[in-house]
Formats: sequence, C-alpha cells, structure tokens
Amino acid sequence: MGHGLAGRTVLVTGAAGGMGRAEALALGAEGARVWVADLEEARGRDLADRIRRDGGWARSARLDVADPGGWRELRDLIGEEGGRLDGLVNNAGVSHRFGIEDTTDEDWRRVVEVNLSGVFYGMKYMAPLLRESGAASVVNVSSIAGMTGYFAAGYGASKWGVRGLSKVGALEFAGAGVRVNSLHPGLVDTPLLRSGSDDFVDESLRSVPAGRVADPEEIADVVLFLLSDASRYVTGAEMVVDGGLTSGGLYHRITGALREGGGRQP
Repeated sequence: MGHGLAGRTVLVTGAAGGMGRAEALALGAEGARVWVADLEEARGRDLADRIRRDGGWARSARLDVADPGGWRELRDLIGEEGGRLDGLVNNAGVSHRFGIEDTTDEDWRRVVEVNLSGVFYGMKYMAPLLRESGAASVVNVSSIAGMTGYFAAGYGASKWGVRGLSKVGALEFAGAGVRVNSLHPGLVDTPLLRSGSDDFVDESLRSVPAGRVADPEEIADVVLFLLSDASRYVTGAEMVVDGGLTSGGLYHRITGALREGGGRQP
C-alpha cells in the first residue's frame, strides 16, 4: 500500500548506509524525488544510481551535516531543481559509548556537532524550502537514548537535544504547515549498532520484549508514515520504535530472569 509520496521531494541525510539507505530506497520505490546526502560521496552516488535504475528519481550530494556552509550549498542546489522541499529526514548520526569522565573534549564536540547541530542546521537552512511546500514534514532521528537515562554522555545528551529541538521546530513552523517529529529507534540491525561489541547487543536484547532487533526497513516504514498525509495531525511528537524496550524492558528482563532461574513470578 502506498503512502501518497509520489512526486514529493524529500532529503535524507546519512543516506548511504544503515537506516538512511533503507529510507531512501523506500522513498524511491514510492515515487518520491529523493535527495541522497552523505559524507561518503561515492556510496551516495551508488545509491542514487540504484534508485534511478529501479525507475525512481534521485540526486546525490556530499554533505557534512556539521558544516553550515554545506547545508547552504545543498539548499541552493535543491532550490535550483524545484524550489521546494516536502520532506526532510535528519538521519545522519554517530555512535559513542563512553561516560562523562571517559569522553574526551574532542569526542564530545564531534558527537554533539553531528547528532544535534546537524539537525539544527538542517531545519534552519532548509526552512525556506520547507515553507514553500505548504505541507512539509520533518523527521528528526533521535534514539531511545533520548527517551530514558543512558550511559553514554555525548550520545545521550545529543539525542535528548534532538527530542527537545524537534518540539521547538514543531512550534516555530506550524504556521507554515510544516510538521516536525522526532523518531526514537531502539536496536536496529545496522553497522552503527554493531560498531561495538556483540556482547552489548546480546545483553541489550534481554530487555527487548519483542526479542529481536529491528530491520532498517521497519524503521523506514515509520519514516514514510511520518512524511505522509496519514500523519497530517501529528507534530511535536516522539515516535518510539523499539520493540517495547522503553515501555517495560526492565521488568521484561526481571521476569525473564526469574523464569530462567526457576524463581517465583511477582
């Protein structure tokens, strides 16, 4: 079933791999005009080529989301192609799993610049094109780390920041018909998740009631919903897609341990 996105222009950042790639491919299959933005220029071009081979419309552009100048250049490029932007998916991000004392000053700045400032620059510099649409949707990819306490200083702070900044955007752009929501994925089977040890993933899964990680395509389905008219009254909201982890993962883990140990259920 389609989402009514055919002919709409959508920009996806961090689109060359992981969730961004799945989102761009899904948008291409829907008939959207997809702008593939990524720091890895060659992989972005390859993805745009694939979308075109599959019969879709796609353009690629190199973008460092932490660079305001890069955002301004991309805004002008998209403007020359059509003058408006119907959807923006601020998907680009980096992982960093260290606490306050173990986080270097350099890593703190890098994580916050990419994960949070990149979202700010995206909304700031694409705002004129989004306003031109009259019914645009912005999806800012946060994390379950932006819904609960988290052990990683820079990552947790940046993802909470995305959640709050999305609400600012929802208020600021509502009059122009632009919706802004934050997306909070849980464990998703991407290279970013696997960038650490497998033990981290295996241990984390014990707290996921669904009992598995998500496929990137499952996250893309939710992104398409938020970009579509089916969510036209949804703005300033947090969309959590985590297999139940934040809703009751702690107790799922406790009751599971009790069952395994032969203990009495609460």
